[in-house]
Amino acid sequence: MGTIWPNELPTDLSGRSGPKYQRVADTIRNAVEDGTLCIGTKLPPVRELAYQLKITPGTVARAYSLLTDAGLLQAEVGRGTFVAEPETKVQDDVWSRQLHLKEVKDPGHVSLFSPRLVDVGQVAAIREALVKISQGDPLQFLNYPTRDAYRPLREAVVDWLSQDPLGPLDERDVVLTHGGQNGILTVMQAILKGPQPTVLVEDLSYAGFRRAAELVRARVVGVAMDEHGILPDSLELAIRKTGAMVLCTSPEVHNPTGLYTPLERRQQILEVLRRHEVQIIEDDCYRMGEARAPSYRALAPDLSWHVSSISKTLTPSLRVGFALAPKGRGRDLRRMAEYSYFGIAQPVAELTRILLSDPRTRKLVADVRREMDNYIRIAVNTLGGFDLIWSQSVPFLWLKLPSGWRAAAFTRAAEAEGVQIRSADEFALRDGRAPNAVRIAVNGHVTPKQFEDAMLRLRALLDNPPEQISV
Repeated sequence: MGTIWPNELPTDLSGRSGPKYQRVADTIRNAVEDGTLCIGTKLPPVRELAYQLKITPGTVARAYSLLTDAGLLQAEVGRGTFVAEPETKVQDDVWSRQLHLKEVKDPGHVSLFSPRLVDVGQVAAIREALVKISQGDPLQFLNYPTRDAYRPLREAVVDWLSQDPLGPLDERDVVLTHGGQNGILTVMQAILKGPQPTVLVEDLSYAGFRRAAELVRARVVGVAMDEHGILPDSLELAIRKTGAMVLCTSPEVHNPTGLYTPLERRQQILEVLRRHEVQIIEDDCYRMGEARAPSYRALAPDLSWHVSSISKTLTPSLRVGFALAPKGRGRDLRRMAEYSYFGIAQPVAELTRILLSDPRTRKLVADVRREMDNYIRIAVNTLGGFDLIWSQSVPFLWLKLPSGWRAAAFTRAAEAEGVQIRSADEFALRDGRAPNAVRIAVNGHVTPKQFEDAMLRLRALLDNPPEQISV
């Protein structure tokens, strides 16, 4: 399919008001809405359209990114940018998930976009804690939260994390955040300086790193990786070329591949970071089981910022995360949190303190992990004949697709069968290259039988690709 920039659309934007990228985006949006650009239409490459419109490629790329984030366009690595299909009813974005799921009448639809935890008693525990809060000090519902008011929860967090290899940890090192994503953003705000700092991420990485970097107007650069994580030589080169200030990584559970960075590789990475005085943000939010190696915070307490949450172990609904500052940087992190959002809501803080201080909660977390592992076993038993990367206590699987399937086509075919999964394209940088793979998350909100049925539908597609590549 050729690229299209209809003759009806203006090629001279000089007489129109607003930023140029916004004018380009508005032109494309209007063309989609009035049918001039149809679903599936391929837009011109960035440089080609920039030449046509006599503007910079960066302006066109920003317009494309704006529309891609809005769901109007779809970028497929190696193929181009297309007008996207309208969003379907079954969604799994943070804001519309529950609303759309209530509208879905067909129980055969299963969303495997993001992990969803099994309820093993945490709902009852939350309700019990809410009753305690309702009967507590009425002033907690009337006053602004203060640093001292949060101290009992920070101390509970230190105790909660005491079994993890994090090195020495004091409650003054802990900042409470609205989930792990807010923790990453808060740390970036505390670290980054200058008009356009550079943030390094793995070539395939959690999109939240990129989103946070965009909000602080940072440039994001990918670093090559292998089956053990970031390649030290590639990291060295990237730092020398960009002058990057920080590296973002997830060494225990890499999202989306589920890979693990062993101790030797972590030490090699730290050698490079120390030479160039580059800091590191370690995202530990997806780990449900025990850590397999010391954290970067334990190995390099002066360089490492650590982010975790209770979203993948207990519940994501409370939006509570923990950002841990390096030695001597706790004040900087606290100031950034207090200046930007004051702190988490005091009733939520008290609710979290009750949960983390209750000895029964650790058993709940262990029960959640055991039940989620059962779903993983179902997936492996069904799809194990394919190129599958998985680990116990990791709530998703990484599937490398066989010949005949492309990731974008496979995700569309799976959705047509009522199963929603994520393409590798969603984890690649805009100018990067994505492998031919998909991420399959565990959905503990459906029964094991429904989950197994979804796996069988995926296996049927894998066994019957739409095309065979011959040589």
